[in-house]
Amino acid sequence: MNDVALKKLRHYCAYQERCHEEVRTKLLSLKVYGEELEEIINKLITDDFLNEERFAKAYAGGKFRMKKWGRGKIIQGLKAHKISDYCINKGLKEIEFPDYEKMLQALVISCMKKYDAINKFETKSKTATYLIGRGYEPELVWERINKFINK
Repeated sequence: MNDVALKKLRHYCAYQERCHEEVRTKLLSLKVYGEELEEIINKLITDDFLNEERFAKAYAGGKFRMKKWGRGKIIQGLKAHKISDYCINKGLKEIEFPDYEKMLQALVISCMKKYDAINKFETKSKTATYLIGRGYEPELVWERINKFINK
C-alpha cells in the first residue's frame, strides 16, 4: 500500500468531512489506481477517517445553517456527491422542522421586502421563484407567503 498517499488522504479527510467520491478523485489525482486505491479507501473507512453518513449530516447541517438552503437543494447536492438514499435521509434528520420553518419564515420576510414591487402578484411571484430555487418546497413557500401577505 502507498504510505505517502495514505498519509496525504488521512490529512485530507481530517481537515473536513469528505465523501467517497471526493477521496476517489483525490487518489486518482495522486496517480493511485485499481486495487491500491480500494485498499486505501477501505483503510480510511476502517480508521474512521471516511464516513458517508457523517459527511451527509455535516453537509446537510452546514448548507442549511450557512447557505440557508432548503431540503430539495440539499438532496440534489448530496446526490451529486453520489451519497446513498439511506445517508441522505440520515443527513436530513440534522435539520429540525421548527428551525426549518423559522428559516423559511425569515427568508420570506426578507424577500418580500427586497422584491417589494408595484403589485403584490409580482412580489409574491419573485419571492416564490427565489425560495423554490433555493430548494424549499413550493407548498411551504406559498403557505408562508400567503400568511405574510394576509397579516
